[in-house]
Amino acid sequence: MAVTNKLKVEVIDYLLRAEHEVKEVVKITDQYPDLSIEEAYDLQKKLIERRMEKTKTKRLGIKLGLTSKAKQEMMGVHEAIYGYLLSDMLAFEWEPLQQHRLIHPKAEPEIAFIMGEDLMGEEVTAADVMKAAKFVVAAIEVIDSRYKDFRFTLPDVVADNCSSAKLILGSKMVKPEELDLSNIGMVMSKNGEMVTTGSGSAVLGHPAEAVAWAVQKLAQRGEGLQKGDIVLSGALSEAVAFDMDDTIIAQFDGLGSVTLSSRYVK
Repeated sequence: MAVTNKLKVEVIDYLLRAEHEVKEVVKITDQYPDLSIEEAYDLQKKLIERRMEKTKTKRLGIKLGLTSKAKQEMMGVHEAIYGYLLSDMLAFEWEPLQQHRLIHPKAEPEIAFIMGEDLMGEEVTAADVMKAAKFVVAAIEVIDSRYKDFRFTLPDVVADNCSSAKLILGSKMVKPEELDLSNIGMVMSKNGEMVTTGSGSAVLGHPAEAVAWAVQKLAQRGEGLQKGDIVLSGALSEAVAFDMDDTIIAQFDGLGSVTLSSRYVK
């Protein structure tokens, strides 16, 4: 199908309204079943432009999704997906998330790259990523799909900016070459009880491989990573749902821990 300007406006308004009203909606492919991945990325780009214009936020970086081979097989796809991070998505360990501003949030433990220089091109490798990154940091990404019951197809989730909502960074920054990122172990707990474990190898074998893939895909659209960008390289384990007054802590070998807490604010 052709993504007309009218369709772009309709879909973007639909998704922005769902986020603003904190209300889940039916996935867009129910109405547009032939939506392609490339068309979904076109919608994603316009969605981000509108969101930046409306909220006066700035680009913060990039996030990756479906970086687990198991998740790719489950979704019937052969590659990862990417979305954008904006400055108003950044949250802090010392400030509980406002639960009433989220629909059905889940927490994912990730390794974040802080870029020390620009990086662009379809031939970029994991080694290039390791050289261009200034630091790696423990992170928790909060995903919060606008779609009903967190159910969607691949074009749906891409158009919805890959369910991006919030991210929290740990306080320990380490130079990437000082760690074996593929063998970093991670344990995540919820309210003091362990809920999931994982390792860096779950992210396309090595987190830098996932970032390199994102750079290659961005290059196809004339884009790349910028100095100072934060890049969430993908989840080390499955996502964990959380609710009001929950506390989630993700502990990483060599990177310390990062904490997420939430509360209801009237």
